[in-house]
Amino acid sequence: MVVAFIPVRGGSKSIPLKNIKLLCGKPLVCWCIEALVQCDKVDEIVVATDSDEIERVVSERNYDKLKIYRRLPENASDTSSTESVMLEYIHAVNLLPETIFMLVQATSPLTESIHFSEALDMYAKGTFDSVLTCVRNYRFFWNEDGTSMNYDYRNRPRRQNFKGMLMENGAFYVNTVKNILASGNRLSGHIGIYEMPEYTATEIDEPDDWIVMENLMKRRIRQVQNPDLKKSVKLFLCDVDGTLTDAGMYYSEKGDELKKFNTRDGMGFQLLREAGIKTGIITSENTHIVTNRANKLKVDFVCQGQRNGGKLSVALEICNQLGVSLDEVAYMGDDINCLELLSAVGYCACPQDADNQVKRIPNIYIAEKCGGMGCVREFIEKILGRM
Repeated sequence: MVVAFIPVRGGSKSIPLKNIKLLCGKPLVCWCIEALVQCDKVDEIVVATDSDEIERVVSERNYDKLKIYRRLPENASDTSSTESVMLEYIHAVNLLPETIFMLVQATSPLTESIHFSEALDMYAKGTFDSVLTCVRNYRFFWNEDGTSMNYDYRNRPRRQNFKGMLMENGAFYVNTVKNILASGNRLSGHIGIYEMPEYTATEIDEPDDWIVMENLMKRRIRQVQNPDLKKSVKLFLCDVDGTLTDAGMYYSEKGDELKKFNTRDGMGFQLLREAGIKTGIITSENTHIVTNRANKLKVDFVCQGQRNGGKLSVALEICNQLGVSLDEVAYMGDDINCLELLSAVGYCACPQDADNQVKRIPNIYIAEKCGGMGCVREFIEKILGRM
């Protein structure tokens, strides 16, 4: 059995609630969780936390293989070691000695499923007692006494002829429960090194690291292409203001609020209905205008007044009613109150004039049209394979 253990506490001082802060539109810890979910060699994923908020954010995503463990306060302080919470969990649940225990750091979100799989394959060969991850560093290092550590300065090598040095990147560590109990450490015995790509060297500890990581994530993450979205999408959800409308606030002389919708978007909903795809509107506002528009469009689900992260919860409720997963949901939104849901669904999109944080979400489809100008119809046409 392979257990992936992710310790995340709520008391980070350098970046408050760092582990659930949105990185490229997704809570930091979720990048590692999702990579582990996709790794078929991992049997169980444990998030060990002392935070109600972290537990809420992680739990409501309903990840396969995931368990939440509430760590003791004394092992979640600024001075607590990672080993202390590892040992706490191992004793609390009585893990078998032969269990393979993989410590995974949420601060290394560039770790992919392939990395976990390859390292576990390497460990399974039985050559090493434990394994850690490293990257190859091609910098030249010096000792304090003025002597060079890893090269001859009188014969400075070219990079292509320089082996560099292996540097621990902190992504993850593999060992057995038996070894951890015996040594009290994540590493023990004959240690093997799984070398990861150079770009995974960055860990998030300080605010500047966050900026660097966001840029790395944007460069490394590739757009996922699905040749037949029509068969993959079972539910289409949409925001209203700034998506179905142009985000303008219009008032009559009597003070009545008005909204401007696009008739082509309306035809898009009809096309979805004809294709057998359920539809829904989830919006932070609560107006009769939206109710009337939804009735005319014959939308299956209308959820208004959803604020402060409620959109994801509502979407999950709809999925449960229909018996579908978030991976089978397409959602279009435009502003920061849509970030959580956009990052959770299988297919996400935004208008051309969406908030920049939304447009930075990995794999998001950015429409050519702006909100209220037919962007929803554009996304629907893409889903139905008509463009």
